[in-house]
Amino acid sequence: MRGRTLLYEDTDLRAAVRAATDGAVDLSWRFVFATGLAFRPPLAPGIGPAMILPSVRSEAVRRFADDLRARGVVDVERGRRERVRTETGGRRRLRQVTGEVALDDRESVPVEGWVGVWSDGDITVGGGAYPRVSLADRLGVEADDSDDHAPLHCSPSDYRDALLDILRAVD
Repeated sequence: MRGRTLLYEDTDLRAAVRAATDGAVDLSWRFVFATGLAFRPPLAPGIGPAMILPSVRSEAVRRFADDLRARGVVDVERGRRERVRTETGGRRRLRQVTGEVALDDRESVPVEGWVGVWSDGDITVGGGAYPRVSLADRLGVEADDSDDHAPLHCSPSDYRDALLDILRAVD
């Protein structure tokens, strides 16, 4: 099996957190990815992508959790499952993965990720993560007219909605 992954990170949010913490915290707080999988050699006759989806799904969730840990997320746990409707009317099953990122010895930020695997002929793995609280509130950053801190003032529900919109659109 071979895959090609596209990864997008919210670099503005990362820079805003880095600036608000005087460089003490430099992490990827928000990202989304999509991986297209291809089978070389092709699957055996009579075995289609749908037959191996459960195995791929299980491995994708495990690797996503491992990736979050590698990004500094601790206490990583698998959460609930959710189905979302795609732009074309199909359905995708996603799995929630949660954890926390330490800001310092006393403060941490809960994060939430979603990962899914679907097949429309080929197999695609998609997912991403975001903070589940306002980073401006957690970092004590007041709203001002500065564009430097604007990314800190997005709401967690906006982050979630944006991630799910992207996962609905990925082909």
